[in-house]
Amino acid sequence: MHHLKITPSWLRFLVIFLLVMGILFRFFNIEGKVYWHNETYTSLRISGYTTTQVKQQIFNGQVIDKESFALFQGVNSDKSLNDTIMTLVMEDSQHPPLYYVIARLWLAIFGNSVTAIRSLSALMSLLIFPGVYWLCRELFNVPLSVPGLAIALMAISPIHLVYAQEAGEYILWLLSISLSSTALLRAIRLEPQDKAKLAPEKQPPDRFANWSIYAVTLALSLYTFLWSGFVAIAHGIYVLITNRFQLNETVRAYLLASLVGFLAFMPWMAIIIASFFQFLISADGTETIMQSNSMAVIPFALIQLSRIFFDLNFGLENPFSYVVVPVFLTLVGYALYFLCRTTNYKIWLFILILIVVPALPLMLPNLIFGDISSVAEAYLIPSYLGIQLAVAYLLATQLYYGNLSRRLIWQIVTVLIIICGLVSSRVSIQADTWWNKGMSYGNPQVAQIINQTARPLVVSDAFGTNYGNVFSLSYLLQPKVKFVLVQDQKVPRIPDSFADVFLFNPTYNWRKAIEKRYNSKTELVYSDRYYSVWKLVKSDTLQRRNLPRRNNIKIS
Repeated sequence: MHHLKITPSWLRFLVIFLLVMGILFRFFNIEGKVYWHNETYTSLRISGYTTTQVKQQIFNGQVIDKESFALFQGVNSDKSLNDTIMTLVMEDSQHPPLYYVIARLWLAIFGNSVTAIRSLSALMSLLIFPGVYWLCRELFNVPLSVPGLAIALMAISPIHLVYAQEAGEYILWLLSISLSSTALLRAIRLEPQDKAKLAPEKQPPDRFANWSIYAVTLALSLYTFLWSGFVAIAHGIYVLITNRFQLNETVRAYLLASLVGFLAFMPWMAIIIASFFQFLISADGTETIMQSNSMAVIPFALIQLSRIFFDLNFGLENPFSYVVVPVFLTLVGYALYFLCRTTNYKIWLFILILIVVPALPLMLPNLIFGDISSVAEAYLIPSYLGIQLAVAYLLATQLYYGNLSRRLIWQIVTVLIIICGLVSSRVSIQADTWWNKGMSYGNPQVAQIINQTARPLVVSDAFGTNYGNVFSLSYLLQPKVKFVLVQDQKVPRIPDSFADVFLFNPTYNWRKAIEKRYNSKTELVYSDRYYSVWKLVKSDTLQRRNLPRRNNIKIS
């Protein structure tokens, strides 16, 4: 690897400026975007209530207002921290408890608002900057150049801004990945190459502490997100390859530290296994319905790759994406090529393994079946991190070496990447919805339609994703809006006092049953790839609409 010069003052000022902008972006208009389906489930788990309890109290066919949802969306006096953990054990064991425990303690201090819970993610995202700095120092062993640019790229990266403003464990997972990776590299670096030849007084006194730190950070990562298991596998592959598959002291120390980390996670793993077997023998397990958008694997991967650097909420249906995606694919491809060509194999191997190994279990099965769920983008967080490290190294080296024209070209490239990140972040923080909001993407538009009516009533059921999406919609509706929610698609009792009745994502049969019961018809008022909203219209109203208009004739 080229020896990088001491970072010039202009680059230091640029890094500081972009870091400040990244911090401001994370906290500006943090409550502005729709609080979507998955986030409402985060708040539900924090509350300590189960979905069964919520259905009994809300989905009971009675008229309720939006305040009825608040009890199940954060800390309350009826449930404790232990209830929060138990709801995860009983209903959502695939989500380890670390983030939810921290979030409950946080909301107990700052309240249950959207701003409060998203601020926790924003604050956690700030800890990633020192984490990435130390990761780069361990990986590249250079001054501020590469670590500084890596921090700058992550500060204005639109993909990281998405998770920094979302109530979920993903940003904490990114932090745990950077910490465990740094701990591993540090333990390996301080491991003596030939321990047997070292005199006792020269044995590293903190060897046990170094590997203990890795064991602790690995356990914390597993307790944050289950996909950390594949990051741990990536670490293991790296250790084995760099030690040429020999069972030396380093490999033994790694295996022991990993074993300790996994043993610490075993209590929760036992819960996951028990929940899995319960799912298999449960009659309800085969009837679980999940509605989610899917797309082809390769386009999905390409669009996510470009969103690391540039994101204006465009999908592949937008022609502009066919210009943007190839540009950033070329940049990333060249960055990986340059990394492999100019660095020691221990450096490029770590980054490549971090990119590829956690992504393979997600991508390969979907390559076989042909598509992938759009909610899977968060599982690629380790890949995003590895790609940004490679690009940061490329830019840091090209800004210094080569002739003047070459350096000028890469300065222009760096400026363009920074502009893309700043523009993307500026647009994102002002939007009321974004691509990651999935099935709740259209809720702001639906809420606007409903809020414009005089006496609105929203009717829905707990079928599919309606449960969480109704909670999401409640955050956007005015107090005048009332709800009637039912289970098992029962035909609800609709009071005559409501002039505007909306059916939120009804199935065809349920909608027709409601039409027949109330001698009415339904008009489609909103539809997207996730759900539809219909308005119930009385038959006599339709007849009046269809009557031909008579010209007023004045008789003298």
